[in-house]
Amino acid sequence: MSAVCYSMLLAAVGLGRLIELRLSRRHQRLLASQGVVKVREPHFRWMVLLHGGVLLGAGLEVWLLKRPLIRALAIPMSVLWVLANGLRLWVIYTMAEHWNVQVLDSVRLGVVTDGPFRWIRHPNYLAVFIELVALPLLHTAWVTALLGGLAHVWVLRQRIVLEERTLLSDSNYRALMGHKPRYVPRIW
Repeated sequence: MSAVCYSMLLAAVGLGRLIELRLSRRHQRLLASQGVVKVREPHFRWMVLLHGGVLLGAGLEVWLLKRPLIRALAIPMSVLWVLANGLRLWVIYTMAEHWNVQVLDSVRLGVVTDGPFRWIRHPNYLAVFIELVALPLLHTAWVTALLGGLAHVWVLRQRIVLEERTLLSDSNYRALMGHKPRYVPRIW
């Protein structure tokens, strides 16, 4: 029964990603009408494949390798997954029409410094990384969590290099955000 419920969760997450892609395209059209240009991003397809692969891999691992649901792991991973999604939704809400799944050079329209951007430059990447590890571990799909996490580090590195080159080329962005850490807020 837990594998069925888990598969339904994975399907819901996949549907949520499709809805986000649609919202992103709407934002892209709006930003393009304001003269914002999409940055060529050769590694974007790997990001899309990674996200789909983690969902598919976790489901297959649970079904084919008969991974058990271990409550002592499922409960903290569920909490992490919920918190990561809360952070992602906070990012989407805060960025409003600036939010996008691709890199767009929109800083000339303003720099987002509210919400989680008060403390870090890339809260969405932090949230997605936590989610991509916690979701498979929720049902002990540890191979998917490990491989997906490692692959995400590689994909994210490519994305961050491109995105930060674009963002930090703007002096206003550098002044407002350049001193903030990328992913983990400074507590001290």
